[in-house]
Amino acid sequence: MEVILRERVEKLGNRGDVVKVSDGFARNFLLPHKLALPSTPANRKQVDQEKTVAVRREAHEKTEAEALAQQLSKVAIRLARKVGEHGVLYGSVTALDIAEAFSAQGFTVDRRKIEMEEAIKSLGQHTVSIKLHREVAASITVEVIKEE
Repeated sequence: MEVILRERVEKLGNRGDVVKVSDGFARNFLLPHKLALPSTPANRKQVDQEKTVAVRREAHEKTEAEALAQQLSKVAIRLARKVGEHGVLYGSVTALDIAEAFSAQGFTVDRRKIEMEEAIKSLGQHTVSIKLHREVAASITVEVIKEE
């Protein structure tokens, strides 16, 4: 079955692409979740209109994300944590802790956009990436210090 994608689907295609998929995948997943439409001339015209609107919106979101990335890259986060005898933290610093530190400084950052391989478990400076947009990421410095 040929369908027109309304949204980007991982490992299948981008918005507006005409792809051939199995009937079951289209009926059971793509069409009920409104990720695709059956490939007809009327639907192609509708998706082309949606695509032009989405391109404009995407460009606007990208410029906003780039401006926010510049602001965030200038910000340094300092977090004080309790430390054991050998400089090991009690607990760890997670993405939620970093998001709360940003909100205390007046920035709104979703914790799910903060990319950390694992939680920070040692003192010192650590570099953390924040994915603000598909093509825009900001790199920030998180400094973990000993709590007095």
